[in-house]
Amino acid sequence: MRRGPKLKEISLTVQENNQLLEWTRRAQVTAQTVCKWRNRFLERRLDGLLDEPRPGAPRKIGDAKLEAPIAKTLHEKPRNATHWNSRDMAKAMGVSQTSVVRVWRAFGLQPHRQETFKLSADPPFIDKVRDIAGLYLNPPTKALVLCVDEKSRIQALDQDTRTIYM
Repeated sequence: MRRGPKLKEISLTVQENNQLLEWTRRAQVTAQTVCKWRNRFLERRLDGLLDEPRPGAPRKIGDAKLEAPIAKTLHEKPRNATHWNSRDMAKAMGVSQTSVVRVWRAFGLQPHRQETFKLSADPPFIDKVRDIAGLYLNPPTKALVLCVDEKSRIQALDQDTRTIYM
């Protein structure tokens, strides 16, 4: 049985229901947050749930300037590198390195980590795969195949990987 005062009933429009569902899916919502949201919703409906001014100095970087490094991180590669680092991104975007780090942290971006498999753009890649796979599928008599992986848990395209034939 629930303790505390009886809660007022709330009737939602379809639009309000959809918006609330979208917001709760985007955020970790605790019971305390639900209580705060409920009271603010009763007072001002959806407008009561929009961000209110926070204490401290106002942001100096606008939404457009925040969105640009996110898009660049997700959709572009830096020249002569496999991924962005905070210094290069800051220089390219004209913001401080600290700002880039804060944006990446806020949006959970980690450009140094690969989430998907990358296919090599090396023209003889298919021939190399056939050579190496062929050694495993049909090894020569008394063959020893060694693969040296110098950095563990990093895809081979981003490091020095050497196969030695003996």
